[in-house]
Amino acid sequence: MSLISVDKTITIALSVKDRHASATWYQEMLGFELLYHADEAGWSEVQTNTAGVTIGLGEHTKPAPGNCVPVFGIAGLDAARQKLEQAKVKFDGDTDVVEGMVKTATFYDPDGNALMLAEDLTGAAE
Repeated sequence: MSLISVDKTITIALSVKDRHASATWYQEMLGFELLYHADEAGWSEVQTNTAGVTIGLGEHTKPAPGNCVPVFGIAGLDAARQKLEQAKVKFDGDTDVVEGMVKTATFYDPDGNALMLAEDLTGAAE
């Protein structure tokens, strides 16, 4: 039995210089579909050809090459975070909230690989 239960979605978060150009590249090169650009959050998402798997494009002026963070969808992020913290899982700062969009928390596996939990706040998952 696992400590928490993530849902059946995964977002692979990539650090990029220009989200709009990157989204176009993924559309033209791989046939992925643009889901949205959230300019106020510096974030875009494209739907891969695999059900439940999206690529999130986080805009950074100096993206880290090879930086990839799997983002696992979850309901009740706060309770899940509390359980993981009680199990001594290390988190990277506070939970981030973009009102009406998403709540996220970055944490690390035993080897220091970054992972993220994300709770949908749009109401679309209800």
